[in-house]
Amino acid sequence: MYRMVEREGVIRIPPDMLTGDMQAATKELAAGNFEGRMTDEKELVLLIADLEVMGDGHIIHGDGGVYQKVRYTALVFRPELHEIVDGTVVEVLKYGAFVRIGPLDGLLHISQIMDDHIDVDIGGERLLGRETKRDIKVGDRLRTRLVAVNLNEKNPRESKLGLTMRQPGLGKYEWLEEEKAASVPGGSA
Repeated sequence: MYRMVEREGVIRIPPDMLTGDMQAATKELAAGNFEGRMTDEKELVLLIADLEVMGDGHIIHGDGGVYQKVRYTALVFRPELHEIVDGTVVEVLKYGAFVRIGPLDGLLHISQIMDDHIDVDIGGERLLGRETKRDIKVGDRLRTRLVAVNLNEKNPRESKLGLTMRQPGLGKYEWLEEEKAASVPGGSA
């Protein structure tokens, strides 16, 4: 999910930034060009560090800017299909809950929560199991599995991530603790 990778790229340094601190200008421009963007490898760049200018920049006829090749280390986020992820419920809707996993949100559809009929309480921002009385509400921490990954390269925040909790070892943290305590002889962990 999170990795540190080495990358290279080219940034354009506009003429008005050529007279100041070049290292600071290069770092500022590189952050603006690369952070928050999706790479060709389907990774969302969260942060760049260890920026290194490579060689001399190039000037293109008719353009007063300098095109500078740079090398940097990037912290990237890449959700993988079937990966187990922990997240926090950030919104409850009539069809499920949105769970924040890192910089993106995934949809936990009501059919993927539990083997129980789910009643939706929009006003109370919670999903409630009719028989089990287990609920999910905004702020709850969950352990889920990614079952669908569709990354949007142009607008990463519009990416579609599908989640499930209908497998052993997945669910709301409180449920997992209850299950763990119940499995220990004597009923306590």
